[in-house]
Amino acid sequence: MRVLIYPIEMAEEIPAKTASNAQQKSRCSEWFPIIDECGQVIARSTREYCHGGSRLLHPVVHLHIIDRHSRIYLQQRSRRKFIQPGKWDTAVGGHVDYGESVLEALYRESFEELCLSRYNPVFLESYIYDSDREREAVFIFAAVGNYDIKPNKDELEDGRFWELEEIDAAYGKGILTPNFEMEFSKIRKKLLALL
Repeated sequence: MRVLIYPIEMAEEIPAKTASNAQQKSRCSEWFPIIDECGQVIARSTREYCHGGSRLLHPVVHLHIIDRHSRIYLQQRSRRKFIQPGKWDTAVGGHVDYGESVLEALYRESFEELCLSRYNPVFLESYIYDSDREREAVFIFAAVGNYDIKPNKDELEDGRFWELEEIDAAYGKGILTPNFEMEFSKIRKKLLALL
């Protein structure tokens, strides 16, 4: 799965709009596409509802950045985040907004988080991430090179390149997000093969 297929008309809302939740939904600024496992957009819902235990499948993008010295760039999640605050994670990670393509979301998130806009993403794979709170269709990309990266301190705590040995030493110690540990183990060979 590499693309999202949107319906011609606006997709239905989940949960359906009622008199009691209409005002709350109108204040919500973020709507996510709800998809089936083939990438077909079947509905739309708010960030709050998707992250509130509904377990609706919604798409996200991840970008792994590797330089020519085999170092991996990681971001430190903001300490204000609800999920995994202060832990080190994938260089870029974010949700696809309703109406966006996967690549549009990737470039938007890259610019918002790292002021990064000039790179050639390589699609690695996609998978479904299941947690007790949510289900995400994760689209993984990589970028190889030396980039001018400027972490946006409004979006994240910090960012830096890590040696592979540093990452290996941090596994299982609560330094890295569990999602990063699982995903990096899964794509490590593919990522290093790009060098």
